[in-house]
Amino acid sequence: MILFLLGLRRIDILYKMKNNERYKALDIFRGMTICLMIIVNTPGTWSSVFAPLLPAKWHGFTLADLVFPSFLFAVGTSFAFVMDRYGKGKASKKNPWRKIIYRTLLIFLLGYIMYWFPFMKWNEAGELTSFPIGETRIWGVLQRIAVCYFLAALMIFYLSKRNLIYASTGILLGYWAMLYGFGDYTLENNAVRHIDLFLFGANHLYSGEGIPFEPEGLLSTFPAIVNVIGGYLIGAFFIENRTTVFEKAIFIGMIGVAMVVFACLWHFVFPLNKKLWTSSFVVLTIGLNIIMVGILMLLTDLNGTKVNFNFFEVFGKNSLFIYLFSKYLAITMLFVRVDGKSIFSIVYEKGFAWIGPYYGSFMFAIVFMLVCWFAGWWLDKKKIYIRV
Repeated sequence: MILFLLGLRRIDILYKMKNNERYKALDIFRGMTICLMIIVNTPGTWSSVFAPLLPAKWHGFTLADLVFPSFLFAVGTSFAFVMDRYGKGKASKKNPWRKIIYRTLLIFLLGYIMYWFPFMKWNEAGELTSFPIGETRIWGVLQRIAVCYFLAALMIFYLSKRNLIYASTGILLGYWAMLYGFGDYTLENNAVRHIDLFLFGANHLYSGEGIPFEPEGLLSTFPAIVNVIGGYLIGAFFIENRTTVFEKAIFIGMIGVAMVVFACLWHFVFPLNKKLWTSSFVVLTIGLNIIMVGILMLLTDLNGTKVNFNFFEVFGKNSLFIYLFSKYLAITMLFVRVDGKSIFSIVYEKGFAWIGPYYGSFMFAIVFMLVCWFAGWWLDKKKIYIRV
């Protein structure tokens, strides 16, 4: 953590690259994140999933827990390539806020509608009933991305990089104090749940934990902003640093390792918990993301060691569209039923279950991911890039 705070301050004194220059490693990183997200979200059956692809039940950490914070980190790296086009500060001649507010509202609305779609549901008796707005889930993955995008943009636009580090540290320590002072770290009695129940009511919260609890709730969204800020600072470091690719990769790798070690030590007093999005979880995931990007830089940008990652670039070029396509496809397959069984279950049972419960479930997820990849490949071939 200390290396992270001290090291990234070097950004303030380094020169800038051309605005249109991008690092291929960052695009590949975003694509790998979407690819893994689809695999994690769509196993053939949730009763048979390999342990690394399941999120931790409460405290702890798995590969699946890395997916969402990696997407937020990628949102931050993208900021590094666009914010300087507008200039920073209130005196800027170009004000990006109209576009930022529009994107925020649109992404939030897309997430809200996604959880409501197809606006009807099956009850326990197997009958199709209406899905009233009073029972819709307000928060979710895209909603958190929208809020983090907006608040991170606000901070990035008006704060220096040094103050971004100070503010991020304050957010993480303040969140720790909030959870420690107003409840505990259990599912039933944490401050995140108390605030969401008070503000939104039980009917608007996720109930997959057995009780109303929103893993993408309002309070726990604030530490997630730091994942975006971390991505921005690393992206800015890539743009502004005049050292070689190898030196950049080694430097950020050291920062990443230091953050991982710090997070593991912090875990003993503030447990790693993705559903609470604890501060130790934030530091761990940023550290791992930094290490991953450093490795990708070495594999893609060093002469003589280039590796072809075109498969993942397809995901990275239309990341939001492919994510929405995967979710709506899965929701539709789960909703449409034949003789009381969903299309999703029928495809799994007829086409994959014979392989075995775990491998069959995993292969279903792989094939589903490839279907989504093909949609992205077709768009890329037609030079269609859907942005919001």
